[in-house]
Amino acid sequence: MRRWLPELIALPLLPWLIIQGRRTRNNTPRLPEALGQASGVAQPPILSGQQSELNPPALQLLSLGESPVAGVGVATHYEAITGQFAAALAIRLARPVAWQAMGQNGATLSSAIKTVLPLITDKSALQHVDVVLIAFGVNDSTAFRSRRRYGAELKHLLLKIQLHLSPRLIVVAGVPPLHLFPALPQPLRFVLGLKAQELDEATEQVVSDLSSQMPVTRVPTLQNLTDPVLMAADGYHPSAIGAATWGRELAAAVAPRLEYRSRSSEATSQAE
Repeated sequence: MRRWLPELIALPLLPWLIIQGRRTRNNTPRLPEALGQASGVAQPPILSGQQSELNPPALQLLSLGESPVAGVGVATHYEAITGQFAAALAIRLARPVAWQAMGQNGATLSSAIKTVLPLITDKSALQHVDVVLIAFGVNDSTAFRSRRRYGAELKHLLLKIQLHLSPRLIVVAGVPPLHLFPALPQPLRFVLGLKAQELDEATEQVVSDLSSQMPVTRVPTLQNLTDPVLMAADGYHPSAIGAATWGRELAAAVAPRLEYRSRSSEATSQAE
């Protein structure tokens, strides 16, 4: 019963929810995707007297996702989640982070599997990736994708990424908390929030099931959206400040795992 709770609540409210959805689409400003190249290199800060002679190679970061990865809500990709995550990782790991964003405004897991996944499986396109960030869920929530379908598609995407890229770590961002999105009126916000929470639970379950097969972890997405500065002008996408906060949260969660794996690899190389 609990699994179908969003649908059960939405059903009697359906006419009103449809009207609210149309009004929201008509009244919400249409923000463009970020300008400029969707790739770059984040450099760590150099502290006086602490510059290393080792010059560690850049960590390779790839992001796949919907509008925040496409940079909707910010001016450039450096201000979007991929650039911000890379910058935060560069600081925490004290090494450069080369990043590439492959985002599509309005993307769902299903559409990404059809259009983005073939680009990943093309060996000539991506030679080496250390960290992959997966950020979907908003459009699947608004489309009311079933928990079973969303989980199956996420599992398929993760398995393909592991098969073709073999990254050191796959980071799956939790489904954003739609019940906190200021652009959404009530009761639409409440119903979509329930759906987002359901798909986030499916995300957590898939990551848990696959954690013994691959290096994968889930990190919640911006749970404190009550601060308006974290949202862009449309009230639907993260602002540059929001993306920076999100990037720091991601880096704080995954940097210890990357540091541990890096040290383990170095110890293995020295032993050989």
